[in-house]
Order: sequence, then C-alpha cells, then structure tokens
Amino acid sequence: MDRWQTIIEPFRIHAVEPIRLTTETERGSALEAAGWNLFGLRAEDVLIDLLTDSGTGAMSRDQWAAIQHGDESYAGSPSWFTFLEAVRELFPFRHVIPTHQGRAAERILFAVAGGPGRVIPSNTHFDTTRANVEFTQAEAVDLVVPEGLSPSTLHPFKGNLDVGALERLLEERGADVPLVMVTITNNSGGGQPVSLENLRAVRALCDRFGKPLFLDACRFAENAWFIKTREAGHAERAVTDIVREMASLADGMTMSAKKDGLANIGGWLALNDDSVAEQCRNLLILTEGFPTYGGLAGRDLEAIAQGLREVVEEDYLRYRVRSTAYLGDALVGAGIPCVQPFGGHAVYLDARGLLPHIPPLEYPGQALAVELYRAGGIRGCEIGTVMFGRHPDGAEAPAAMDLVRLAIPRRTYTQSHIDYVIEVARDVAARASTLRGYRIVREPAALRHFSARFEPLS
Repeated sequence: MDRWQTIIEPFRIHAVEPIRLTTETERGSALEAAGWNLFGLRAEDVLIDLLTDSGTGAMSRDQWAAIQHGDESYAGSPSWFTFLEAVRELFPFRHVIPTHQGRAAERILFAVAGGPGRVIPSNTHFDTTRANVEFTQAEAVDLVVPEGLSPSTLHPFKGNLDVGALERLLEERGADVPLVMVTITNNSGGGQPVSLENLRAVRALCDRFGKPLFLDACRFAENAWFIKTREAGHAERAVTDIVREMASLADGMTMSAKKDGLANIGGWLALNDDSVAEQCRNLLILTEGFPTYGGLAGRDLEAIAQGLREVVEEDYLRYRVRSTAYLGDALVGAGIPCVQPFGGHAVYLDARGLLPHIPPLEYPGQALAVELYRAGGIRGCEIGTVMFGRHPDGAEAPAAMDLVRLAIPRRTYTQSHIDYVIEVARDVAARASTLRGYRIVREPAALRHFSARFEPLS
C-alpha cells in the first residue's frame, strides 16, 4: 500500500454525528463568554475539535458489540477478567489496578510514592502528572534530551530521557528519588517517541541505583510503531513484541485507556511490587471503587479490552501516523513552524516561532489557539507558558516552548476535515503579525489552563 500517496482509512464509517457550522461573529461571542479559554467553549460551537485525543475517538463496531457483554457485578465480574487478560497480554505486570482514567492512576501512585522532599524525574511530565506529583509536595523534574527542546531539530527520538542528566540527579539526590518515570510518547514535547535503546539505558541506570522505573504508557502503541519504523534493527518485529519489551524494562505503569486504549473512558495502574500494590489498592477502594472495577462499568472494561486488541494492528497504526504527518507536512510546506519530526497523535505548532512579536508571558500559544478558533472554529490546545509557566511557589516564567497542539481524535475525522484545518491555519499564519497577546484575569492555584479566564491585550 505504501506505493500510493492517498491515505486510505482502514475502516468504513458506520454512524455519523452532525457538526454545527458557525459564523466568525458567533465564534467571537463564544470566545468572549468563555473568557478566551477554549476549554470553556460549548462543544457544539466547535467545528473541528482538536483540543485533545483523550477519550474523543470513535469506537469500533466490535467495541460497541463488546459493550453488550458488560457484566455489572460489583465484585469479580467476568468483564474484569476479560480486561485483565487483555492488559496482561501486552503488559504482564503482577498487579493491575483499574481506574476511571489515567490521572486517577497518577494520583494513587504519587500519593504512595510522593511526599515532601521527594523528587520524581521524567523525560517530561504532562500537566496532570506534574500536578499530581506537586500536590504531594514532591518535585517534578523534566530531563528530556536537548533535542527535545528545539522544535525544528530533526531527531527520530526527541522524547528520550537525558541519561547523563538522570545519572547526575541520582548521584546528587538519589535518596530523594522514589522512582523514575518515562512518558511514551512524550506529549509535552510534541508527541515525540522514546527509543528502546534509551529505555534500556534508563533501566540500567535504575538498576545501578536501585530505583523502580515506571512508564506513563498512554500512547504506547504509537511509540512502538515509531520504534519499528525509526530505530535500527526493529523493522521486522511485530508491534506487540516491541510493546512487551517496553513493558519488560519497567517495574510498573500508569495508563489512560482514553488514548491508545481506543476507549472513551478508563485507565489503570500496573506494577510488580506487592507492598506498593496493596497500598495502592487501599486508596483505590477509598476513592475509585472495588479492585475489579475501579470506577468503571463492566461495559467500559469490555470496550477497553477490545480496543487493546485493535490498537496494535499495523494497518491502523500506519494510517494513524501517516494521516498525522499529512497535516504536518502541509503546514510546514506553508511555512508554518511546527515541532518536527511529527508525533503520532498530534501536530504541534511552534507559536513562539510564528509569533515572535508576542513575548512568552503574553502567551503566544494562547493567542494562536484563540485565532484558529475565531477564524475557522478549530479548537486546539495551548502547550506552553499558560500550561507550564506557573511554578508551585507562585512565580511565573516562560515555559521551555510555546506550542499549540492539534490533537487528532482516533478514527474520527476524514481527510477533508484535515484539509479544512490546513486552509484555516494558512489563513491565520498569513496575518500572524497582526495577532496580539493575552493576560490572565483569573486563575486557580493549579492546572490553571483548564479554567483561567483571559482578556486580549490592546
């Protein structure tokens, strides 16, 4: 199939839902009512919703059929065992603890492993991961390789953890480090993958210092596909084999099944340590539910189990990565700076590169995201100084990059939808010099990007 240029979806559309077409005037009013925060918009006022790929994808015919098998028994449901078998087929950890989504798994893990004075290193913590670490008064430290902080630098694995930096941290503060975290793929850094070579090196370092290694594995299948297609020596391996090797290098994982579980809700925490697992299960019962459902309905467990079988299919992954690159190639071809090479789930616009006249503390990513919505009804997500610029002590500083993520829901939009996104982005980029920055007029103490209110600077 690779000889043909046209990207054919490896599925047919079985059901459709309407999109309400809006005018620019209507969108301007919606923005003002939402305090210029795209999270505050009503979904029916959005034409193409690229805010997130988390839980927003289309489930398959077989997933909907699996839902009918859902057993809602409080304890020991057959759906739990179906789910457990599907998880362990890819991630054979001793303990699997279901949660209602990934951030619940993070909260439970760091409630046990975190605490004042502790340090959690990662390639890059995403927003909820960082917030859950910092909520325990631990310190979240990002140690991505230098290439990962340069949007235009071409490197096949810009999500890699800087092994030298991790070694220095462990030498200086090893007693404060309860575990090492690696996010696959690295969402905050542009959806960039982590190589098996890097995971092996991190594993060796963790063994040397006696530290457990955990994966934030919510896009594990996309990461495995990039290993297969970009890392020497893996082209002939099955994706499932690569996934199992990634799992074998770790002592545990957190997972949002709303990404590469191909489901609309769900997640889990998995690990091998019996003592830590017991503490985590006790917290699960307190806040989520019994250990065989963990805040999920039996039908959700069935849908996730089927999704895990579908997400490692190579036809799907080939389509997923190529269709994302289709958007990225067109934007770069139009002169719009983006994080390169492209990841699997999103294209990240380099707002700081496109809007050099807007300083980071006037939020160029927010300015670009707002204008994409105003112009064409496209909702993206700022990944920059709004999301990461505020520190636990209340101080504010520019984030490493100011990006706008256009996250593509799985199996949801067609090529004509993406062509429309390209057309709108070109229009906005052509008048980038006229865009102005924003200031925050109200914000919460943590995770401010979800509910802060803004106003445009004159």
